[in-house]
Amino acid sequence: MVIPTEDSVITEMTSTLRDWGTMWKQLYVRNEGDLFHRLWHIMNEILDLRRQVLVGHLTHDRMKDVKRHITARLDWGNEQLGLDLVPRKEYAMVDPEEISITELYRLMEHRHRKKDTPVPASSHHLFVQMKSLMCSNLGEELEVIFSLFDSKENRPISERFFLRLNRNGLPKCPEKPERHCSLFVDLGSSELRKDIYITVHIIRIGRMGAGEKKNACNVQYRRPFGCAVLSIADLLAGDSKDDLVLKVYMCNTESDWYQIHENIIKKLNARYNLTGSNAGLAVSLQLLHGDIEQIRREYTSMFTHGVSITRKLGFSNIIMPGEMRNDLYITVERGEFEKGGKSVARNVEVTMHVVDSSGQILKDFISFGSGEPPASEYHSFVLYHNNGPRWAELLKLPIPVDKFRGAHIRCEFRHCSTKEKGEKKLFGFSFVPLMQENGRTLPDGTHELIVHKCEENTNLQDSGRYLKLPFSKGIFLGNNSQAVKTTKESFWITSFLCSTKLTQNGDMLDLLKWRTHPDKIAGCLSKLKEIDGSEIVKFLQDTLDTLFGILDENSQKYGSKVFDCLVHIINLLQDSKFHHFKPVMDTYIESHFAGALAYRDLIKVLKWHIDRVTEVELHEHIQEVLKAQEYIFKYIVQSRRLFSIATGGQNEEEFRCCIQELLMSVRFFLSQESKGASALSQLQAVFLSSFPSVYSELLKLFDVREVANLVHDTLGSLPTVMHGDESLQAVKLQSIGKTVESHLYTNPDSRYILLPVVLHHLHMHLQEQKDLIMCARILSNIFCLIKKNSSEKSVLEEIDVIVNSLLDILLRTILEITSRPQPSGSAMRLQFQDVTGEFVSCLLSLLRQMTDRHYQQLLDSFNTKENLRDFLLQIFTVFRILIRPEMFPKDWTVMRLVANNVIITTVLYLSDALRKNFLNENFDYKIWDSYFFLAVIFINQLCLQLEMFTPSKKKKVLEKYGDMRVTMGCEIFSMWQNLGEHKLHFIPALIGPFLEVTLIPQPDLRNVMIPIFHDMMDWEQRRSGNFKQVEAKLIDKLDSLMSEGKGDETYRELFNSILLKKIERETWRESGVSLIATVTRLMERLLDYRDCMKMGEVDGKKIGCTVSLLNFYKTELNKEEMYIRYIHKLYDLHLKAQNFTEAAYTLLLYDELLEWSDRPLREFLNYPMQTEWQRKECLHLTIIQNFDRGKCWENGIILCRKIAEQYESYYDYRNLSKMRMMEASLYDKIMDQQRLEPEFFRVGFYGKKFPFFLRNKEFVCRGHDYERLEAFQQRMLNEFPHAIAMQHANQPDETIFQAEAQYLQIYAVTPIPENQEVLQRDGIPDNIKSFYKVNHIWRFRYDRPFHKGTKDKENEFKSLWVERTTLILVQSLPGISRWFEVEKREVVEMSPLENATEVLENKNQQLRTLISQCQTRQMQNINPLTMCLNGVIDAAVNGGVARYQEAFFVKEYILNHPEDGEKITRLRELMLEQAQILEFGLAVHEKVVPQDMRPLHKKLVDQFFVMKSSLGIQEFSACVQASPVHFPNGSPRVCRNSIPVSMSPDGARVIPRRSPLSYPAVNRYSSSSLSSQASAEVSNITGQSESSDEVFNMQPSPSTSSLSSTHSASPNVTSSAPSSARASPLLSDKHKHSRENSCLSPRERPCSAIYPTPLETSQTANSCFAKWNATSIPHSTRDSIREAEELVGPVSALSETRPAGKSPNLSLPSVSQERRMLFNHIGDGALPRSDSNLPGPDKAVNTTPSSWSLDSGKEARNTSESGKLISPPVPPRPAQTASPARHIASVSPSPAGRSPMKGSVQSFTPSPVEYHSSGLISNSPVLSGSYSSGISSLSRCSTSETSGFESQGSEPAVTVPSYSVSEEPVRKESKTPPPYSVYERTLKRPVPLPHSLSIPPTADPPALPPKPQLVRPNNLENSNRRTEQVPRPRPLPRKVSQL
Repeated sequence: MVIPTEDSVITEMTSTLRDWGTMWKQLYVRNEGDLFHRLWHIMNEILDLRRQVLVGHLTHDRMKDVKRHITARLDWGNEQLGLDLVPRKEYAMVDPEEISITELYRLMEHRHRKKDTPVPASSHHLFVQMKSLMCSNLGEELEVIFSLFDSKENRPISERFFLRLNRNGLPKCPEKPERHCSLFVDLGSSELRKDIYITVHIIRIGRMGAGEKKNACNVQYRRPFGCAVLSIADLLAGDSKDDLVLKVYMCNTESDWYQIHENIIKKLNARYNLTGSNAGLAVSLQLLHGDIEQIRREYTSMFTHGVSITRKLGFSNIIMPGEMRNDLYITVERGEFEKGGKSVARNVEVTMHVVDSSGQILKDFISFGSGEPPASEYHSFVLYHNNGPRWAELLKLPIPVDKFRGAHIRCEFRHCSTKEKGEKKLFGFSFVPLMQENGRTLPDGTHELIVHKCEENTNLQDSGRYLKLPFSKGIFLGNNSQAVKTTKESFWITSFLCSTKLTQNGDMLDLLKWRTHPDKIAGCLSKLKEIDGSEIVKFLQDTLDTLFGILDENSQKYGSKVFDCLVHIINLLQDSKFHHFKPVMDTYIESHFAGALAYRDLIKVLKWHIDRVTEVELHEHIQEVLKAQEYIFKYIVQSRRLFSIATGGQNEEEFRCCIQELLMSVRFFLSQESKGASALSQLQAVFLSSFPSVYSELLKLFDVREVANLVHDTLGSLPTVMHGDESLQAVKLQSIGKTVESHLYTNPDSRYILLPVVLHHLHMHLQEQKDLIMCARILSNIFCLIKKNSSEKSVLEEIDVIVNSLLDILLRTILEITSRPQPSGSAMRLQFQDVTGEFVSCLLSLLRQMTDRHYQQLLDSFNTKENLRDFLLQIFTVFRILIRPEMFPKDWTVMRLVANNVIITTVLYLSDALRKNFLNENFDYKIWDSYFFLAVIFINQLCLQLEMFTPSKKKKVLEKYGDMRVTMGCEIFSMWQNLGEHKLHFIPALIGPFLEVTLIPQPDLRNVMIPIFHDMMDWEQRRSGNFKQVEAKLIDKLDSLMSEGKGDETYRELFNSILLKKIERETWRESGVSLIATVTRLMERLLDYRDCMKMGEVDGKKIGCTVSLLNFYKTELNKEEMYIRYIHKLYDLHLKAQNFTEAAYTLLLYDELLEWSDRPLREFLNYPMQTEWQRKECLHLTIIQNFDRGKCWENGIILCRKIAEQYESYYDYRNLSKMRMMEASLYDKIMDQQRLEPEFFRVGFYGKKFPFFLRNKEFVCRGHDYERLEAFQQRMLNEFPHAIAMQHANQPDETIFQAEAQYLQIYAVTPIPENQEVLQRDGIPDNIKSFYKVNHIWRFRYDRPFHKGTKDKENEFKSLWVERTTLILVQSLPGISRWFEVEKREVVEMSPLENATEVLENKNQQLRTLISQCQTRQMQNINPLTMCLNGVIDAAVNGGVARYQEAFFVKEYILNHPEDGEKITRLRELMLEQAQILEFGLAVHEKVVPQDMRPLHKKLVDQFFVMKSSLGIQEFSACVQASPVHFPNGSPRVCRNSIPVSMSPDGARVIPRRSPLSYPAVNRYSSSSLSSQASAEVSNITGQSESSDEVFNMQPSPSTSSLSSTHSASPNVTSSAPSSARASPLLSDKHKHSRENSCLSPRERPCSAIYPTPLETSQTANSCFAKWNATSIPHSTRDSIREAEELVGPVSALSETRPAGKSPNLSLPSVSQERRMLFNHIGDGALPRSDSNLPGPDKAVNTTPSSWSLDSGKEARNTSESGKLISPPVPPRPAQTASPARHIASVSPSPAGRSPMKGSVQSFTPSPVEYHSSGLISNSPVLSGSYSSGISSLSRCSTSETSGFESQGSEPAVTVPSYSVSEEPVRKESKTPPPYSVYERTLKRPVPLPHSLSIPPTADPPALPPKPQLVRPNNLENSNRRTEQVPRPRPLPRKVSQL
């Protein structure tokens, strides 16, 4: 054995500091600065102390003190850092293997309790330091007197602290610090209350009057100055009050000076006032706690520098023996004096002297207070002109005892003159003797003394002359007539004696002088009990000598009385006040007691009392005798020893017989049984409580075995009945406990004799579950004496006895107390934990002491297997309790490891018994299950997870105990293999527990335990032919265990490899491989999920991982309950992230599993027990609420309808009404509230470092509000900080896929709406359309420009192709996640011509929208229109449309591409159309342009004509043969049929390439638009026309940049439009300039999909317009028409007659309709829309949806006779040949829907300030093109635009032309249902048109041409028919099993 030479404290300190070092740095990393710095200081302090110890120059006491400091700091640091509690004994660490477990528990418990519950100090001390007195009118010396005053009892409770100040208010003796600071000592806890005050009285030394002249008098008087008071309660909040300034008050009349402090305390303001405005007393006060010796140790500097001690008045609460005091306290109270022949009262001064018997004045025996040395005389302060002065000054006279006798106090009274001489004239005196003739001192109390008159020249030195005179009224020593004359004047004093030598009690004096008065002995002994206890203990030794002297003198006569007096004195010392005098009595017995014969009388009298215990009248007296038996036996034993010494051991047998007889009487007395709490049981209890203290005395005279047998017989005589007096049973057990703690029990010989009786009583109490705390303490003491390694025969025999007697009952006791509910009170709970811990430590001690022989004997002792079974079940249950986390405090790792070591050792012994007795035919499932359960929770204990320990701690544990988990794991495997076919009983029950064990990161343990799963699969396969149960249990437990943080990637690989290897040769190999693969895949997802959940904030990774796991449970595992649990986990994540729409969709998944039935469902998650209908209702309401919060009101409306149907079917009209109101409120929100359109981003996750559910996959993500590409990209990089952002949009290659890294590829994509029908329909507000643009989106696209073939440097448009990629998702967005995986990619290429056509279509659409908004005053800032016009007309960078002319209109291109004829024609139409739009836009611009931008406008007009000339346009009428198409508001548009085009059905372009983002929401600029959004912002902010050329001509790519948002331009993408730099060099500068100025810049086009312009045929409108104009137009309206004609020419010039025979199906609206729409339009405030790309100030522009369009989409359907509205018309499609590059099938728009409301009710027009647009331009789709959906002011006011017309019932139905399209159909059926439609119900009543807006109907209104592709109903049946979209098939809801 290696014994280290280094001190154990040094060793511990070194290892602890190493551990702290690492953790200390982590504190800095975790930003715990406070603890970091505190620990740093502690570490430095420990290192400094360590150096002191290593030097070795410390004394023993100093070394002990240093170790105490070191261990205290080590414990503090360990506690702060959460480290283990270290058990210590005398500052050194304890090896838990070297002491018993009970002793270890006590050490731990003691340190834990010391740490948690510090013992409050019972003694307190007040430190007072005087600093200065601050006052302006000083100039005289001062006396400051501090004292403590009890305002409750109205008396001082301490002596005074006296301090002299100089003329400046500072201490007079600064070189003596003890003079100006004091410690008020021995304050009890009862004195720390608010009515204890610190009082400060200040006396000045000077002239009589403070204002007298200096020369008036030379005599100095003590005069009152001021008083200050402070409650001690002010110090209780904090320990110190540095430099506290107390206010100083002065009484108004000097006669109240004696009670000024009381007046201040009572706040009697009328009796005092401030001495001065700035008067203050500066003091320092500090409250100290602990006994005086502790204060001396902790505040050594205080006592080193010197401090005076101020005592309490009288004795302290505890009188210590050896304390020598002889202090007489005199309070000079008051006097009553005559005037003495004077006209005014006297100025009386009292002078006091202490005079001895010889008449000499005793020197230095008058103390004014601590801090000032005693003086020989005292001068009172003087009260001016007061014949009844009150002083109340306290003085202490520390007169020695030898000078006390014969001494007296003399008080002289003098009148102090205020004349110039200032003489003091004696006029009387008083005196009082300090001791009477009989030796009694002056009694305590107030004494009225006689004032004896005398003259100034009277000689008082001869005291004999006046001592014969009476001194106190009522006490006259003679009949002198002089005495009678002096009785009119009186002087009062109060005396109080505090002496350990003198007494004021006459009876005490008589007893001590018993020899002088033998006849008074009996009386004195009787009166002893009446004497105060403090008087007895002061003369304890003298009193005891007196008693035993009387006993020796006459034992027969006085023996009983002396015995009673002795009992009284002994019991007096039991009082806490005199408890400390017990050592005095012990010392007396050992050293001074001389009664050698007293033992006989004492034994005789004691036996006499015990024999008479049954006599009721003596019970009280006998009880007192039994209480005193300890000291009676001490006197008996000491007396016998003295007698033996004196006589050489005579009469030994006689003495033994006496003792035996005495104990026989005791045994008989104890054996008496009494029922209930009788007097006899009380006597028995009293005897038993003090009997153990007799053992040590008996051992002085008898052998240890003799004493042990005596005690055994005595304790064995106790009755065994437990139903008697409970208090007696408790005392009986306490007596047993004291016996075990006694010195007698520590001897092995005596212990073996006493052990049976002790165990017998313990067994009885434990069986009754009584006095458990005491039983636990006794057991602990028993095991503390048995050392672990003790192999002595006696110890082994003791263990045998204890096992046989207590093991069973001990197990039952632990089970009983741990099954009880814990008490509520903290103190009771702590006691409960203590008793449990003690019993546990006792059991562990016993088990650790048991050897193989003990275990074998124990197991053999069971007669039947049932008994053995019960025992094993019991001990396994107890072990499971012992390893609970709450059994010991968290930092008791040492105790836990010891307990685990004992448990595993015991389990190894018992497992043999299990195998031998309970296998095969005796198999018992319960006991085996209990065994396995214990083993599993043993391994899973937190304190055994060595991976969590520090390296040093792990090393220590492994060295001492090894890895106990592996040991237990091997035991589990061994026991499992022994089970054989009984294994089936534990499948699948043990799968979960064993799985939990294998998840522990211990390789050896995993290798042992994982093969058990193969065994389970094999046995399950044999039993049922499959292992579905194994699979189900594995999957269920994996989820819960891995979510708790268990398992890792290594485990997944190990699980997979071990089991695959095991099943290689099995016949069921394939199904086994499938199971293992499923479980492995689940582990992958669970590990990913756990890693994601560790992050703080909710991000996309968490949600995506949850979605992946949820889908896995649904699709692959079909685990319904887990599926629903993860639905709610995902729901909670969405709520936390405020993804309310996604939260609603998530909850819909659970809702779909439920039906509207009354099937009862059990309580589940947060749902109570309820019916399926109630839960579905609750879910519906929650989902509606979330759709509402997510502004997805259309979806909420559908659910409102569904639940309303249920309410209606149950006739629940109250809830039905609420639901209808909720539905109505959702409609209002759709129309009134703002909704932001999110952007969408495609994200690719490439590389092996991504989680499984993301790895090498691409997703489309729905961005947050206002989130653009840069912000989204930054967010993704924050979520994946190790990822690398790819800077291109190309598909990555295989090397990227397989890379050990993370690559992110992000770019913006454009949504392709599924529901085109709503978006194409006219009359639908933008608020409604906006929903369908970005909801229920399956398909997304992005464009990548590239050059095919040789790039033409002169005109790059010739070779500029666009690669268009369409992404198809697995689910539509929005859904249960903000992102979904891409399921399919479709890539097509667009030719340069198609690209150019699309660019022009987009630009034209944008122009129409801006012009409409400006025209209708929706645009407060015209900068967007100005920029757009400038960008098209003055296309300086890209060259404008001239580049397209050069590229596609040249003969060479037409010959080389004959198939593009129609496309070229379409391009030309668009160019001409753009010119018309520009001309109208300039006209509108001219009206609204501000004055400072007029030059810019003029420049635009000039350049526009240059542009027209470049297009070959002189006048539109000359160039265009067909009639132009009119804007509804009057803006011109070229008819599509102006150039004849041969159209085939195949050529109709039904579904053009469109993106929802490009619907006429013109503020959705993209990087490919023809004008940079940045330019728009700059121009908007500056408003400078000078910079328009620079700003408007920054041209980005014509297509969406692959890495840029649709709102941000990428500088890296090649421009698709020609710039001025790329202009043809063949042109002259002049023509080049004119061409550049006239070309259309393509940069303003949106990157989103292109809207088709409807196919329109020319028709005449003149006749219709003329007829309408003549009959129905008011004068004001005609004036408006004339204005429009001035702008755009006469109507006849803008239209021509429709050719005869033309069907109106494809016709354009008549001019009358167009004008009607123009003139009826009112610009109201649009619903707020937002573009987050715009600056804040520009977002407050009120905009209104356009009321004009290029097609005839503004007509509304007429109501039928039933009053119901028919769906609005679907706009026509353009008749154009489909591009070969487009592979998109046509989708027939369904005519279902509701037309704008129509009626006669006055409309509500929103205030223009009610809504504020957040962008420069409204985000709402504008009514332009065939998809225009703007509503005129009439429709916005809920009126039909055709309210002035009624449809003719006889109008023939119009058929929809069919187009055969060869493209592949768009997949719609495979996804979720189509977007929820809000147009499912018709209005109940028509809404009338406001009168102010109504148009008088004509008698013969013209027929309105119908829209193409729309069937117009001609009868009621058709009118009422509701057509609905075909929903996507959804999976049928599965039945939820009671969930």
